[in-house]
Amino acid sequence: MDLNDLIFAIEMIGTIAFAFSGTMVAVEQKLDLFGVIVLSIVTAVGGGLIRDLILGIHPPLMFQNSVYAKVSTLVAIITFFIIYFNTSFMESRYMAFYTFIMNLFDAVGLAAFTVIGINTACNAGFEKNTFLLIAVGMITGCGGGMVRDMMAGITPAIFRKHIYASASFAGALICVYLRPFSISISVVLGAICIVLIRYFAAKYRWNLPRVSREDVRH
Repeated sequence: MDLNDLIFAIEMIGTIAFAFSGTMVAVEQKLDLFGVIVLSIVTAVGGGLIRDLILGIHPPLMFQNSVYAKVSTLVAIITFFIIYFNTSFMESRYMAFYTFIMNLFDAVGLAAFTVIGINTACNAGFEKNTFLLIAVGMITGCGGGMVRDMMAGITPAIFRKHIYASASFAGALICVYLRPFSISISVVLGAICIVLIRYFAAKYRWNLPRVSREDVRH
């Protein structure tokens, strides 16, 4: 598998993962089929859309290649009707499994799009701008989920979920600083780092410090 095939494979994995994530949030918020499809697409391509606007890529890649929107729509429709005809999947007895699946797909999508964002920025001619590469990688990885949550009317996961943006930052650092040695290895190791951090953060409930109302009272 050459580099282009690897990048496209990672893009498809990330698209499917985030499309599923967006679909499940939409279903949980009781949106109709159209709303489910919209939220699925937004989650999958939202970060990339923001990235392309920052990098000056016009029109954004999601409009140059419709495969991302098509795959997201397909994932949304299939998932929606599976749940529609099997509503028991959303019952409390399945919540542990549901939470695990959501965390898994969120982690995979975050990892895939963080490293893809960095690769896109490099291809756009910004390979020497380390700060921009890391920032764009994080925006690509976190942007779609952030827009998804805002549209669904909930506090974005990036501000509350176990080590989310920080995982993207760590993976972006690895991807950027290993890139001069091997692009393929940097992409794979950066993605693996993000998935592992998100997995352990969810498993052991790692969180960044926060101030609670009880702390404020005292």
